[in-house]
Amino acid sequence: MDVVVGRVAKAHGITGELAVDVRTDSPEMRFAIGATMQAKLRDGTSRSLTVTAARPHAGRLLVRFAEVVTRDVAEALRGTLLLGSTDDLPPTDDPDEFYDHELEGLAAELVDGTKIGTVKEVLHGPGGELLVVLRDKGEALIPFVREIVPTVDVRGGRVVIDPPEGLLDAD
Repeated sequence: MDVVVGRVAKAHGITGELAVDVRTDSPEMRFAIGATMQAKLRDGTSRSLTVTAARPHAGRLLVRFAEVVTRDVAEALRGTLLLGSTDDLPPTDDPDEFYDHELEGLAAELVDGTKIGTVKEVLHGPGGELLVVLRDKGEALIPFVREIVPTVDVRGGRVVIDPPEGLLDAD
């Protein structure tokens, strides 16, 4: 299975370097020299890219790919999703750590067992992670903290939500 490990924000400089918004907990592995990944372009096409260099810069990663040698080619990749294989990920040793792809698709239910939706994705923000739960009437953003999400049962296919009053009332 492929997961999004980054998104091309823009071209950087004139030699094809790209500013990438990282969406992985292991950028040192995903963007290591020689690493290959699939690029899903905005037009729906895909192509393979090989990392030749990567360095942090202003909250992003500046990445060079062997296949991108000019600014024009780099500009054409703006908005491209960079995909990596879940097979490359090491197992997590901490029972309270999860990869995003492990949470996506899990049933979201209340403590009493009432199903409230399905985890669509995990958003990573400066204030922490949020579970985006797809509900009958739209989406709910659930802070991914133990007080609100006391149980994550990947094998059982569910997360248990204990929402504070008002969190799910926006429906």
